[in-house]
Amino acid sequence: MAQEETVCVIIAAKNAEETIGRAVRSALAQPEVAEVVVVDDGSDDRTMAAAAAANDASGRLEILGFTQNRGPSAARNRAIAVSRAPLIAILDADDVFFPGRFRQMLACPDWDFIADNIAFMAEAEPLHQPAQFAPRPRRLDLKAFVQGNISRRGAPRGELGFLKPVMRRAFLDAHGLRYREEMRLGEDYELYVRALANGARYTVIESCGYGALVRENSLSGRHRTEDLAALHAAERSILATGGIPPEALGVMRRHCRQIGNRHALRRFLDSKRERGAGAALSYAFGHPAALPAIAGGILRDKAEAAYRRFRREAPAEAGLRYLLPASPAEPV
Repeated sequence: MAQEETVCVIIAAKNAEETIGRAVRSALAQPEVAEVVVVDDGSDDRTMAAAAAANDASGRLEILGFTQNRGPSAARNRAIAVSRAPLIAILDADDVFFPGRFRQMLACPDWDFIADNIAFMAEAEPLHQPAQFAPRPRRLDLKAFVQGNISRRGAPRGELGFLKPVMRRAFLDAHGLRYREEMRLGEDYELYVRALANGARYTVIESCGYGALVRENSLSGRHRTEDLAALHAAERSILATGGIPPEALGVMRRHCRQIGNRHALRRFLDSKRERGAGAALSYAFGHPAALPAIAGGILRDKAEAAYRRFRREAPAEAGLRYLLPASPAEPV
């Protein structure tokens, strides 16, 4: 295999003893993978031992560890620094690659980033093999990417930030791109925005090679307030720096406002929990511009809670849900 085709798979892991072995094995099973770098991010379970137990003796697995938790961005940057393969792929510690993932992606020419479809798997479900979709490659620009991360009333929230592209190390190095280590939420989205703003050729294919575990307790509404603040600050910094294509500026500002609204709601709820309803109301009326976001967010949270109760009571649907709408591939 030519050197330019090899992939380094990076896995940042925190207390992932139960799933890390499956993730490592799925990465090592890909013939295009030259390196798998696991960074244990201050776990207090047997994550490192479970990762080591998945070693296939090929010499491709390296396991590093932080003594204290530093977050996924720092863990990924550490793995990028110690690895050498020209292509970089991120794998979350509770997710998997399906067989043939990189073969389908690397068959596409002329890209700096390339992402494929994601199959979302329920935690209690056995691992299903994904449907076979034709690649149908298309180019994703900054406007379309940001638009695909904006929540819309009556529609599923934007999810293109979940994409897990393979990234060319040469492009990251040429533009000084690494994860912002102060971020623990939206760090992928923020990196991809900066890459696209720097002219990255971002290709998306509909073939599915990535399986993402969906946990009942991983609701996005439970993100820490400070994590939302860091994401909001990072996006405002990108906008302030300039250089955003004019056609993308409006959607970026809209996304930034949406994150700011979520942060205002979290601040309101924190005040209510920590100091009572009076303090929460004082915060709200002290920030009148945030009042519509707070009121709308409370109503939306109640509606989502009712929906989750309904889903728990309704019979579960077996199988996989896909990030990208796609049609089955024609039989060969």
